[in-house]
Amino acid sequence: MVVYAAQGDARRSMALLWRSDPGDAAADPARPGPRPGLSVERIVEAGIAIADAEGMPGLSMRAVGERLGRTAMALYTYVANKNELVDLMYDRALGELPTDYSGHREWRDALTAWAGDTWEFYLRHPWLLQVSQARSVLGPNEFQSVETLVVILDRLDLPAKEVRRLVGTLTTYVRGAVRLVAESRAAQAETGVSDDEWWLTRSALLEEVAPDFGARYPALTRLESERAFHLEDETVPYLEQEARETFRSGLATVLDGIEVAVRRARIG
Repeated sequence: MVVYAAQGDARRSMALLWRSDPGDAAADPARPGPRPGLSVERIVEAGIAIADAEGMPGLSMRAVGERLGRTAMALYTYVANKNELVDLMYDRALGELPTDYSGHREWRDALTAWAGDTWEFYLRHPWLLQVSQARSVLGPNEFQSVETLVVILDRLDLPAKEVRRLVGTLTTYVRGAVRLVAESRAAQAETGVSDDEWWLTRSALLEEVAPDFGARYPALTRLESERAFHLEDETVPYLEQEARETFRSGLATVLDGIEVAVRRARIG
């Protein structure tokens, strides 16, 4: 499921994101409408709680209204529709991300900490991975999340275009890497079958259905014989453990590449 942000009325949505609308019902208790106690803030918080627990499929104006003890119609005075709500939820959630990595003296340490924080953030709110990056929400916290990364990258003294490309590289890498863990958890919740059980059941059948597996895939068979797929911590589901190891290894490779780019820029 992919959700495209910024589908609502542009002026209204931007005003709500930046809280610049003087007619916001939440800010004017004398304005006719639902009984006091409801606000944009409460609606957004309820939406996030539902999405965290049930994912995007569980999110609806009706579900948010029920969580708040109101009808869906009562919400429309504050938030026009679900699309507008998703924009607000997305930007609000991004406000949880740390904004200052100045405590890390080395840029590499700062980027490693940023990547780890971002990874854990998406695991707390996996529904955010379903919000497409093709169209930005253009909210204050979304801009702040990019600003934070740019501030770290500015330590490298690279040309502006290189910084812009690295922002894209790093954000795409983290989102792509953490998606596997989020989907693994969602698969187990939806099917009731753990990843380990799923893999063991099917991999055990390979010898039966593909007796010539080793001859057909010699490179993979060599990796298996050298225990490339063996992981030490049996308390963590295999796929999640592998994804975390791959994330750390891949991040180190990306940072190595950035170091090369920095040296090349300084020499040239």
